[in-house]
Amino acid sequence: MVQYTIHGGVPLSGEVNISGAKNAAVAIIPAVILADGPCRIENVPQIRDVTLQLEILRDMGARVSLVGENTVEIDCRNLRCTRASYDLSRKIRASYYLIGTLLGRYHTAEVPLPGGCDFGVRPIDQHIKGFEALGATVELQGGYVLTRASNGLVGTGVYLDMVSVGATINIMLAAVLAEGQTVIENAAKEPHIVDLANFLNSMGAQIKGAGTDVIKVRGVPRLTGGTYSIIPDQIEAGTYMAAAAAAGGEVLIKNVIPKHLECITAKLTEMGVEVVEFDDAVLVRRHGPLSRTNVKTMPYPGFPTDMQPQLTAALCLARGASMVTEGVWENRFRYVDELKRMGAHITVDGRVAIVDGNGKLTGAPVKACDLRAGAAMVIAGLAAEGTTVVEDVSHIERGYEQLVGKLQAIGADITREEEWDETAFPVGRSV
Repeated sequence: MVQYTIHGGVPLSGEVNISGAKNAAVAIIPAVILADGPCRIENVPQIRDVTLQLEILRDMGARVSLVGENTVEIDCRNLRCTRASYDLSRKIRASYYLIGTLLGRYHTAEVPLPGGCDFGVRPIDQHIKGFEALGATVELQGGYVLTRASNGLVGTGVYLDMVSVGATINIMLAAVLAEGQTVIENAAKEPHIVDLANFLNSMGAQIKGAGTDVIKVRGVPRLTGGTYSIIPDQIEAGTYMAAAAAAGGEVLIKNVIPKHLECITAKLTEMGVEVVEFDDAVLVRRHGPLSRTNVKTMPYPGFPTDMQPQLTAALCLARGASMVTEGVWENRFRYVDELKRMGAHITVDGRVAIVDGNGKLTGAPVKACDLRAGAAMVIAGLAAEGTTVVEDVSHIERGYEQLVGKLQAIGADITREEEWDETAFPVGRSV
């Protein structure tokens, strides 16, 4: 079993470089299907979700070559089929972006219902609503989402009943090559949606309004290939910020876009953490005790749900009672029982957790329930007295590049039982 062993109580000090954004990468990689030429994607994070997506494309007939640690070249012009592997697709939530890209390019797609972290019901009804509005038929059969648009896709207006990042992205992908204009209202505004739009526009798409609640996509006949660099990962940066807050010390977090971190910076500042912004870096410094605060997760630009577990772990060390309200997913507090093993005082009532900070955690064996919950366990272990063993770290490695190595570089006493599987992200050969 792969696990992390952490000897806590050591303040962090040094510099950490943030990788490319996971949530942007898993949308941009399948978007290459829409291009009439090879695409070179830079600043690609070495994480398992990316590996899976590249393997899915390869299985469908794409040429995929890694030409450096964080650069991949993809050519999807000769796909053999529009049916995605069931076994591979079930391991990743973002596999559903293949529906939008295949439907947009080939007017047909057969993609399994997605997998990924389980922290609540995550239906794809808003995706389906968008595809049907564009002229496609959608049915579920044998665990697959089957979509067809025999007469092609035609632009239209789509109003999302709820703000959905996945649906916003999938409808954008399907609409890029559709006839006419598509207007997506009540769209999500996350930075990775803007990054995807910039990528598509760099290849000839006509997308306006990304980053606002109304996105307009004017269909074009074709997209060219090209080169594009993915933005830094907002959540990875926030995770190291929370780690520095919990463990104490002083960490310079480089290769970030500070504006994307404003909501995280604001909460850490309320907790007594000093955050200094530079052009492409933030310095996080904490030497005194942490103070309590309240936080509610909301769609961007609100506090991100993907940072809720990490901040909650830090609040376990704060003085006083904090209230954490989960405004996005109904079952994201499953990890609380693991924090309790370490001495945390947390009471959960539905979507609200009351964190009675006692300024102390004690090392214990814990499990990573999902990707961000796993990051929270690591943060708690870094701040705890004694030894913490984190199991099921495959969840963590779905979304964090070289987490152990980066933490070791800033003074953390953390080890991984096994070395990184070299076949997971092979450099210098086609995969």
